[in-house]
Amino acid sequence: MRELTATIKTETGLHARPAAALVNSVAKFESQVTIIKEGQEANLKSILSLLSLGVEQHDTITIKIEGKDEDQVIAAINQAAAELGLW
Repeated sequence: MRELTATIKTETGLHARPAAALVNSVAKFESQVTIIKEGQEANLKSILSLLSLGVEQHDTITIKIEGKDEDQVIAAINQAAAELGLW
């Protein structure tokens, strides 16, 4: 299992466009990817699940990855986040 913790710095948080980009960045991988905010968990492969967390600017999130392609998932998430300026 791999974990990534980050604080959202964009003013709009994880609204539809960046949420969709994150979902798309991990959708092709086999690993289970979970995002956690204040104890609430969501499937990072589901846009509706992710949006239900209501992640806003300055929120700290943890992303847990479990599976055989964990390293590729971390790289894809970090690349998408960098392109979007999320953290």
